[in-house]
Amino acid sequence: VSFGLLPALALVLVLGAGYLKWQDNSVRAGQIAAITSVAAAKDTTIALLSYHPDTVEEQLVAARDLLTGDFRESYIALTTDVVIPGAKEQRIAAVASVPAAASVSATPTEAVALVFVNQTVSVGQDPPTDTASSVRVTLQKVDDRWLISKFDPV
Repeated sequence: VSFGLLPALALVLVLGAGYLKWQDNSVRAGQIAAITSVAAAKDTTIALLSYHPDTVEEQLVAARDLLTGDFRESYIALTTDVVIPGAKEQRIAAVASVPAAASVSATPTEAVALVFVNQTVSVGQDPPTDTASSVRVTLQKVDDRWLISKFDPV
């Protein structure tokens, strides 16, 4: 009995410990993905929505490198055709801040975050206007970087 039962018991304990270690690593990977993706969502949101008329082209072209997929293409079209010319012509400046953000879901390769945005926009010499909004940001991990693939107002 001891030659059969003790090795079987040891095997079950080793398999159980291995399974628990695997579960722990999976949970930690999800937590790390949630933390890093929310940080990327905050920083990228600020980069996408902030610009000054004198440097608008450089700022928004740099922000394109933080995007991927169809959203990147539509952002390029919008900024090239509307935002950059309008900001230069009408002297529009925008400053965005993110007072809060939270992870909705996260895996090691894809994440969704809810981002609360405050934006102040100045047009020429007019007084600035403040707006508050929230955005559902979907991110993809590409080459070890979190890039925004969707940016949906909520």
